Amino acid sequence: MNFQGQHAIITGGSSGIGKATAQLLASLGADISIIARTQSKLEAAVGEIEAARASREQRVIAIAADVADRLQAEEAIKEAIAKISPPDILITSAGIAHPGYFQELPIEIFERTMAVNYFGSLYCVRAVLPFMDQRQKGHIVLVSSGAGLIGIYGYTPYSPTKFALRGLAESLRGELKFAGIDVSIVYPPDTDTPQLVEESKTKPLETKKITGTAETWSAEAVAETIVRGIDKKSFSIAPGLEMTLLDRLHSILAPVLNWYFDRLAASARPSGKF
Repeated sequence: MNFQGQHAIITGGSSGIGKATAQLLASLGADISIIARTQSKLEAAVGEIEAARASREQRVIAIAADVADRLQAEEAIKEAIAKISPPDILITSAGIAHPGYFQELPIEIFERTMAVNYFGSLYCVRAVLPFMDQRQKGHIVLVSSGAGLIGIYGYTPYSPTKFALRGLAESLRGELKFAGIDVSIVYPPDTDTPQLVEESKTKPLETKKITGTAETWSAEAVAETIVRGIDKKSFSIAPGLEMTLLDRLHSILAPVLNWYFDRLAASARPSGKF
């Protein structure tokens, strides 16, 4: 794989999957722009990404912005383009999750999660599209989740946002292919990131029981799958056998998985009942 001379803009690039993907692309020759909210984390990530570069001529920049704010997202994309070049790749990895019981969660959590996960991706896609369209090339990568293929107990603020990204990717794919722009949707499993640590603080016991049945991946392993998918121009990028089967067969598997998850959730309750 060779990404020499290409410019990748990555939201959520200061940690987790976003940072790991930035490091891998840098090692393959790409210039990198990372966008995230916290300046200190961005500065630390730049050092790690620069250390992974294939050559010192490659540029790595960090831009502090909250992608849930449309104006901030648009300005961040403009700054990245002005400082490096129009992007060849956009990866929207910025995301948040706050599990909990539906009736106990403040409505603001649902609103904020949709703002970051869905609209934060949408704003950045719209900001880069004129530049990709003008050049008749580019690759947009939306990072969804396994929870974007099947709803998970305790993830009522999160799963709908990832389902929304799937719908956006599927709709954009056909619309953009004639402009020479590729679209990918990524369905990572649980990944060992700071975000997963935060999620664990509010996960209901039932959710822990369900998610504990699946393998937890490293951010680096997910990044490798993403970059291979970009290189192959794959639409659907599903790391591992579990996510691949869920991606291809989710409609068929959903009744069985729901039955299984219901029993796991019941076993986590003191009464053991639904």
